[in-house]
Amino acid sequence: MQSDFLRDLFGDQWQPPPTMVLVTAGIALAVVIVNAFWRPARNVITIVHEAGHALIALLAGRRVTGIRLHADTSGVMLSRGKPEGPGMVCTALAGYVAPSLLGLGFAALLGADRVSAVLITCAVLLFAVLVMIRNLYGVLPVVATGAVLFGVSFFAPDQVQAAFAYLIAWFLLLGGLRPVVELQAKRRRGHARDSDADQLARLTGAPGFFWVGSFALINAGAVFLACGWLLL
Repeated sequence: MQSDFLRDLFGDQWQPPPTMVLVTAGIALAVVIVNAFWRPARNVITIVHEAGHALIALLAGRRVTGIRLHADTSGVMLSRGKPEGPGMVCTALAGYVAPSLLGLGFAALLGADRVSAVLITCAVLLFAVLVMIRNLYGVLPVVATGAVLFGVSFFAPDQVQAAFAYLIAWFLLLGGLRPVVELQAKRRRGHARDSDADQLARLTGAPGFFWVGSFALINAGAVFLACGWLLL
């Protein structure tokens, strides 16, 4: 069984045609642009956003006490530690860039034809988030996402698994951009005074708009780099 697992993870895997790569990119773009699709799909971006906060908080030596996901697709990561300093800055910075950077990592794996590695990473991420959820509603989007991942990974043919992995990568890459735009729109209306950008402004002295621009540049750069790996 162990050899089968290693073969699935590192062995030769089905390579999708360029048409599939383009179609999955188009579907992901439509999900991000069309509000009816974006609203439920945004829960996935929130899961990765909060997971990014939690991972960097742990690496910075903070104590992560839980994650809460809300019905309006927002979320919060709870941690304890110094309220300022480089660790807190990195923790606050991680959320909005986590989806696109994870998508970039998946693009690198897919560029090397490692479809199974993408699906396994998703499963590990979802399980890690699930054990940190601290509210009842928060369990629902994580379990629902995990159920879809389980169904595709265990019952779908290789072609469908590959298409699903590409769709995940494209969605994370493109889906990481829209929350940044939404964040700045809320800030202009004065509705995001406790946002990550405003927390970073208080921690560093740099204005919140600088941090929103940094989120956008990092995420756009990830999309540009990933396109080279996925399309060329």
